[in-house]
Amino acid sequence: MKKIIVTGGAGFIGSNLLNYLVPLHTDILFINLDKLTYAANLHSLADIEGAPNYIFEQGDIADQSAVTGLFRKYEPDGVIHLAAESHVDRSIVDPDSFMRTNIMGTFYLLETCRQQWKRDGNHMFHHVSTDEVYGSLGETGLFTEDTRYDPSSPYSAAKASSDHIVRAYHRTYGLPVRVTNCSNNYGPRQFPEKLIPLMILNALEGNPLPVYGKGNNVRDWLYVQDHCEAIWLVFQKGKTGETYNIGGSCEKRNIDVVRLICRALSEETGRPPDDFEKLITYVADRPGHDLRYAIDSSKLKAELGWQPNETFESGLRKTVRWYMDNDEWIEKVRTGEYRKWIAKNYGDR
Repeated sequence: MKKIIVTGGAGFIGSNLLNYLVPLHTDILFINLDKLTYAANLHSLADIEGAPNYIFEQGDIADQSAVTGLFRKYEPDGVIHLAAESHVDRSIVDPDSFMRTNIMGTFYLLETCRQQWKRDGNHMFHHVSTDEVYGSLGETGLFTEDTRYDPSSPYSAAKASSDHIVRAYHRTYGLPVRVTNCSNNYGPRQFPEKLIPLMILNALEGNPLPVYGKGNNVRDWLYVQDHCEAIWLVFQKGKTGETYNIGGSCEKRNIDVVRLICRALSEETGRPPDDFEKLITYVADRPGHDLRYAIDSSKLKAELGWQPNETFESGLRKTVRWYMDNDEWIEKVRTGEYRKWIAKNYGDR
């Protein structure tokens, strides 16, 4: 049986990826390696936890001995590397954990693969990264796979570093790798420090909807299921050593996203839109806030035939309904470390 380690599989993208792959590929053993930090939630994997082709292993990718032991135990054929500290705001106030996990954790994974995999062409290390490594765009243009790196935050700098290390291991040691850089994901199971779930839950509870600056920062939005399908397509059929950008071709200003959330909540609850829009509160912009991201996915579409299935409107409606229908999941993540983080960073906004 083929064996694939998915790092960070209890996080947002990882849990959606495993919920998609485990039932679909019963001939593959998926090993979920996750540290279970504040943003991880095993409840997101409840539907597959008893599947015979799924195993959970708690561990830290920045613990080299733990990573080595896991590889010796399972002898994986591939790695889909999603584990990362990913929230920009947190990277500004606590950069240390971002450097440790995103840089050193990636290095330990790569070094273990280099030592344990033979050069037989039957292995693959797929590194999942972000468009934030490219920095900020002006009002025009798109990020391509050849765009110069120009990270603005400790988070994006750490991810940029990990991207470079992955490519270096391919060029220096011949390690089989593929890299994907995606735009902003949204959808079910996203931890509510991120914009869309934070706004949905705050609005439903009558709390302020904090928007940085004037809300004019633009992001390219990608529904998480579309991203998961692209990851698996690249893992299976992408060219070794290549990078593929994954975007939703869906640019929205942050303030427009918030207003669309208010409109969707109005339609779902039957309440007037103003019940939610009156909660919008403009707050001081964060340091180094990039103006605009937009991804050119033409390489992925041309070479592998990928297309996103969701529009922003259809994906947002599915997302709003999911958060309204999953009180138990929400309660499980809105305790402990999450509450401490929100109180510290958003309590006075």
